[in-house]
Amino acid sequence: MKRTYRVVVAKPGLDGHDRGAKIIARALRDAGFEVVYTGLHQTPEQVVQAVIQEDADALGLSLLSGAHLVLVPRIIELLAEAGREDVLLVVGGIIPEDDIVSLEAAGVARVFSPGSPLSEIGSWLEEALDEREKSSQS
Repeated sequence: MKRTYRVVVAKPGLDGHDRGAKIIARALRDAGFEVVYTGLHQTPEQVVQAVIQEDADALGLSLLSGAHLVLVPRIIELLAEAGREDVLLVVGGIIPEDDIVSLEAAGVARVFSPGSPLSEIGSWLEEALDEREKSSQS
């Protein structure tokens, strides 16, 4: 890790199950990331405000409710409106395979399914952010 990256972990929508998001937040913190967890029931606007206020490098969305094809594009739209297209967006949760292609086409960098090893998530995120940092300095 070239520097300490700041990651916002958010639970948008009405899904009330946040154990996985908390586990991811803790694993990323233990891997050296600065992590801000927004809590449950966040609107897309609240999520993007957190990204802006925290000057986040990455945003991790945890979605189990099936609303990913509505919430994620709205968050991407709001990030663009705020001039924060630079934020690396990852999604985790129960996402059908067919929807992963749509999410990635919309701008999601990676989708992690249940059971993804925590070390893989942290390693991938660190590499992706290091690469993004390197290319922005060129």
